Amino acid sequence: MFLDLLFEVRDAIKRNKLRSAATGFAVTSGIFLLIVLLGAGNGLIHTLENNMGEMALDAVSVSPGWTSTAFGGYERGRRIELDDSDGELSLRLDPEHVLSFHPEYSKSATITADNNKTLSTTLRGGTPYLFESNNDKATAGRLLNKLDLDEKRRVAVIAAPLAERLFGKDIEVVSRYLKIDGSMYQIVGVLYVKDNTSQYAETVFVPQSTLRLIYNLGNKAEDLTLKTQGLEQSENFNVFEKLLRKALALKHTFDPNDWRAVYISGGGDQAETMDTAFGAIRKAFWFLGILTLLSGVTGVSNIMLISVRERTHEFGIRKALGARPWHIILMVILESISITTIFGYLGMVAGIAFCEYMNAAVGNSTLDIGEVQMEYFQDPTVGLDICIEATLVMIIAGAVAGFIPARKTTKIKPIEALQAR
Repeated sequence: MFLDLLFEVRDAIKRNKLRSAATGFAVTSGIFLLIVLLGAGNGLIHTLENNMGEMALDAVSVSPGWTSTAFGGYERGRRIELDDSDGELSLRLDPEHVLSFHPEYSKSATITADNNKTLSTTLRGGTPYLFESNNDKATAGRLLNKLDLDEKRRVAVIAAPLAERLFGKDIEVVSRYLKIDGSMYQIVGVLYVKDNTSQYAETVFVPQSTLRLIYNLGNKAEDLTLKTQGLEQSENFNVFEKLLRKALALKHTFDPNDWRAVYISGGGDQAETMDTAFGAIRKAFWFLGILTLLSGVTGVSNIMLISVRERTHEFGIRKALGARPWHIILMVILESISITTIFGYLGMVAGIAFCEYMNAAVGNSTLDIGEVQMEYFQDPTVGLDICIEATLVMIIAGAVAGFIPARKTTKIKPIEALQAR
């Protein structure tokens, strides 16, 4: 009985090839566009995640800015300068959450390798926690340690891209020397940098204490990094941020509500912000994809409605010969399911293939912007489970699209159906 029903469905599809093809195109295009949109969205999200790098959730950054409002007799536009005393203030202010502070400073410098090659680059004062908070690793040698800072050693860690520019590719550089603004430093390590877009790609790190001594910086700090605990949640961080901003405002005489005077950001807070942004991007692509899928469902519904109307006379004959209403409904549903299954599968395969093509053609590509390189469209693919779920949704929608008009038709009396044209 059921096998005979399947043969009837096959014959109905063969008799109406154009209509079946039109229905199938709506299904295929809906599934295809949904998968491609989700793949493109994943490519964008992966690009942002990978170029953003890993965040240390226990690090809080304090950076000086310019006042945006007049306050305490000072006009707006005044530069706020930080030093070690601001780090000590944060320790006294909240010793439960602030474990230590680490001043940072950088400046432009001219470096000359022992092969006489000279470049202009960035010289940065490094501390062990600076590398720790950025999850940095050395590809050769080591990173700066506490002894380097305590003894104010003239040693340097050089970023891998800069080392390649200075000495060439696959050249051992550890223990070689650099002349930095006339002072000699020994290279003790090479910093791993993912690509040339990293902020540290052209940087040389020397002990912070050595940088301050050589350039007579005293206790100045370009930025302060606070090592904290218990501030990973945004609620705790917001309370601490307000407390610290108020204390700094009192010390440096600026409006506590002037967030441009001092910038305070936490790794946990940034991670939550990025997660929220990624979630919004995913929702946007899902929304567009679902609209595309719905357009396919609408196309299937309209064509099945036309199909059922065209076959009203046929259904009247079947009912007159004794066919039960469920038999007619089941036949229409099976026809709809057959079409959506076959063409839905084709759309899924085509979508996956196109995503793989995008990944092979432009995935993980590098875009040159002047001297800066940026990776884009990383892994623009979609999981097989998502593709199967989308296809199943279309199949179920196709069954519903066939059921509704078929059920309506079975309620028509045989004599009325036989008179339909």
